[in-house]
Amino acid sequence: MSHYLTRLLQPVASTINTLAGALYIVFSASPDQARKEMHQACFDYLSLGGIFSTGPVALLSGLNLSPLNLVLHFFAVAIYGVGRLLLPFPSLKRMRIGARLISCASGIIFPIIKAEGVRQMFFPATSSAFYRVTPQK
Repeated sequence: MSHYLTRLLQPVASTINTLAGALYIVFSASPDQARKEMHQACFDYLSLGGIFSTGPVALLSGLNLSPLNLVLHFFAVAIYGVGRLLLPFPSLKRMRIGARLISCASGIIFPIIKAEGVRQMFFPATSSAFYRVTPQK
């Protein structure tokens, strides 16, 4: 594998691993109402089509290399879920669930990003693996 291809695959793998890990948590069974709302919001967000579906699909397929887009879409799903809860008539119970949904989203994505490596994901050119050359045979 060439040095260029190795450098190219590193942020792609981190982004896909982060998204896959987040989706696994979102779609796994949970008694938590906030997680259930996040689960439904994800389906509803993707069913909107257009940029709402092509962005996440591009991330998952490796066509979009930007981890920032991953974080933006992940929180867009969470905010969309909060909007679903608060419209047409907000209640105190729904506002609490909405706040827990944002907290839940943060609790899902940030530990995964930390495990993948913030530096490796967002600044791959500064990571030592970026400069590592694979041995030639």
